[in-house]
Amino acid sequence: MKPPQDQPTGQFDVPWLADAPAARQFHAMAKPVGSTCNLDCSYCYYLSKETLAKGPGPGRMSDETLELFIKQYIDGISGPEVIFSWQGGEPTLLGLEFFRKAVAFEKKHAKPGQRIENDLQTNGTLLNQEWCQFLKEHRFLVGLSIDGPREIHDHYRVTKGKRPTFDKVFAAGRLLQRHGVPFNTLTCVHRFNGRRPLDVYRFLRQELNSTYIQLIPIVEHRTFEKTAPQTWNSAELPKDGDPEARPGHPNSIVTDWSVDPDDWGYFLCKVFDRWLNQDIGKVMVNHFETLVAQHLGLPSQMCVYSQACGRGVAVENDGSVYACDHYVYPEYRLGNLKSGRLGEMVFSPDQVKFGHAKSETLPQYCRQCAYLSDCWGECPKNRLIRTPDGEPGLNYLCHGFKTFFAHALPEVERIANRLRKEPLHPKRRM
Repeated sequence: MKPPQDQPTGQFDVPWLADAPAARQFHAMAKPVGSTCNLDCSYCYYLSKETLAKGPGPGRMSDETLELFIKQYIDGISGPEVIFSWQGGEPTLLGLEFFRKAVAFEKKHAKPGQRIENDLQTNGTLLNQEWCQFLKEHRFLVGLSIDGPREIHDHYRVTKGKRPTFDKVFAAGRLLQRHGVPFNTLTCVHRFNGRRPLDVYRFLRQELNSTYIQLIPIVEHRTFEKTAPQTWNSAELPKDGDPEARPGHPNSIVTDWSVDPDDWGYFLCKVFDRWLNQDIGKVMVNHFETLVAQHLGLPSQMCVYSQACGRGVAVENDGSVYACDHYVYPEYRLGNLKSGRLGEMVFSPDQVKFGHAKSETLPQYCRQCAYLSDCWGECPKNRLIRTPDGEPGLNYLCHGFKTFFAHALPEVERIANRLRKEPLHPKRRM
């Protein structure tokens, strides 16, 4: 099963952020196997989807729904590129034949001159030589979920029988490298590894030789399995500074495995310093890359740091469309491909309102913050606490982000100033 926010990031021209007036652009994350997975990761936010009343159920996407999705997605975008992101659950459970059909449907429905790209997020345990040959041939970008060295990775990422998975995942990384398949590593930062940033980063760089690194903070409301974001009772949310606003408290607002806000800031600062001293220009780290881009006046490369959202929807195995990967709850269902059009759902009044709410619902505490344009309140699903004066809508990770921005921004500005004096290729890494 995939961890939160899994999205391979090597194409990195995030389509819903490139808001050119002449282009109708958005991104659809496909969940063709729903929440079905061969792993049982403790912190997974998607395994429980099948238990939701009126929520997406288990099962695989039919060939008819697959072609309908591909056709509607391509038809709905007027820009020069369409990126198909295949996630889950564990999408490799569908087998290679499913993805051979997907590629064939993409070729069938592609518009003249339109570039079709594919990425696949996977836990890696089912990859083999045949998979790698297919991925290489069809230019798939792979996102490989791995949380660090063995003792860290195996703490939460286990099989249904609670067996460790590190050996298989590490072997998958080596296999992808041997076959020349481009891949990113996606590492979840949680309560267990939050104080070990250099152990994690050193492993990813020196042992796995990762050059595209995604760091994802694990944050889940304690009732996330049944309760949709923004439907909480705001009066019951703790205030910033309350002990309930951190993991480990008996009445914590978050799960035990959620990263501590201070640890998140510490983790980013330590990795930033190591990246700056050893790997700048050679290694892409998602949070650092986008921060430099934003200080160059470019759009955020991550939806969580954008002023608005809503252009990244999730498509489930039955064809149901949801407002976002993290909002796959009945309250945020936009419709179904079989009775509506994907492009129309993405630009529907309800979805536009959803996207604008990201900035419109920010508390005054955030609006007055020196780091507003760096953060924009991060992901709305993490706005689990109240400001010191009691206004709801403050991000649970606020302290950590402030620590990181205060530490990194002086150097980020120096990097941006240097890049302003040099030609900047659109695909260039900072």
